[in-house]
Formats: sequence, C-alpha cells, structure tokens
Amino acid sequence: MDVMQTGVGYSLARIARELDSVVDHLVHADPIALAGFVELVAEAPRVFVLGAGRSGLALRMTAMRLMHLGLEVHVVGEVTTPAIGRQDLLLTASGSGTTGGIVRAAQTAVAAGAVVAAITTDPDSPLASLASATITVPAAGKLDRSGEASAQYAGSLFEQTVVVFGDALFHALWMRSGASADELWPRHANIE
Repeated sequence: MDVMQTGVGYSLARIARELDSVVDHLVHADPIALAGFVELVAEAPRVFVLGAGRSGLALRMTAMRLMHLGLEVHVVGEVTTPAIGRQDLLLTASGSGTTGGIVRAAQTAVAAGAVVAAITTDPDSPLASLASATITVPAAGKLDRSGEASAQYAGSLFEQTVVVFGDALFHALWMRSGASADELWPRHANIE
C-alpha cells in the first residue's frame, strides 16, 4: 500500500469525506425528521439520553450541551437519574437498533408515557419501531466489515455522526433560544 494511503492526513481526509456525505444525506433526505427531532427535545420537560459504547459516549456529549442550554437532562444509568415519566424524552443511539438494553429502556419509556427519539442505521429496527422520531444514518453497523458503507472500522462513521448530529441539535436549539454564549457560560462545570 502507498505510504500516502496509510498516513494520518489521508485518513483524516477520508473520514471527513465520509462524514460530509452522511451529513449531506441527512440534510437533504428528510428535513421534516430533523425538524421533528428538534421539536421533541424543545417540548420535553426532561431529556434522558441512552446509548451503549461509543454511541453512548457521543450522546453524553449531547447531554452536556443540552444542559448548557438550561434543559433538565439525565444520562440513563447514572445513580442520580430519576424515573422517566409522561411526556419526557428518551433520546437514544444504536447503530443496529437492536441493542438489548436500549430497546428494553425504550419499551419502559413508552410504557411510562414518555416519547422515544432514535438515531440508528436501521429504520426497520425494534428501536425505530418504538420511536416517535427516527434519524436514519447511512453508515455501517459495528458488525459490518465489508467496507461498503464506510472504510472506517466498525461503527465509527455512525458514532461520529451521533456527535455531529448532537452538536447540530444543540446549535439549532441554541439559535432558537436567542440566548447569548455569555448566558450559557455560567452552566459550565466549575468544580472539575
């Protein structure tokens, strides 16, 4: 293999192209779904986030930014997370849409009267069937090693998309709020 194809610069450019392609697809494929996601978050009295592995880490980043907006946000599994209830939102990410713990949590949320929003690669998955809003990411699942949907390892493109989508969700809500960066700043952690 050519040295240029094994360097970090080459990899950065390839990852950027893949991510750009996914973002372009999301923006143009279903703008109504994107708007619906924003509405669900904006209208929820409380937002609960849940993902496993790297997807879960990506959603924790989103939870932090939503908290900076002043929303009441909880990360499922933390010891201080309360019970989910009516009209609350469970924001989930699962590439396959079949991750057992996430699907069970979504079932529990729906039974409690909460709303589920899902980010997944499979619009026909059990998770998507429980969701009121679904963002379908055209990326490889973690078990797809074919290289067709992405040249990256496992679910990397999906997980990167979750991070970028979470930041875009935050940014849309922030712009809508009219709050300045100075108004958000006091919510940043001050005991680190």
